Amino acid sequence: MKPRHSERTARRICFSLFAFACTGTMAQAFRPEQIKKGAELYETHCQTCHGPRLANPPWAPDLRKFPREDHARFVDTVSYGRKGMPPWDDVLKPEDIEALWAYVVAGERKHQ
Repeated sequence: MKPRHSERTARRICFSLFAFACTGTMAQAFRPEQIKKGAELYETHCQTCHGPRLANPPWAPDLRKFPREDHARFVDTVSYGRKGMPPWDDVLKPEDIEALWAYVVAGERKHQ
């Protein structure tokens, strides 16, 4: 007996949600050396405005609360700037921006 239309739809939705959740979890696994590199780059290029060790200064966004599902926005903002933030694409290579992302997502304690 074939499942009814609503049962098939429910199964597809459940499968899609499960696949999305697994993909998101896997995408957030970073190598320790990548996180460490990101921490070093952050200290050199970012802490002046965003505060040391991901601290939350009143004049810049709190990167500890940056949406983890918004990788593309992070890359775009770092590369091309936004509002008062200058673009960094002439200073940072794509792998540097990925290392910064790893550090921001992993947080301060995980790189030490």
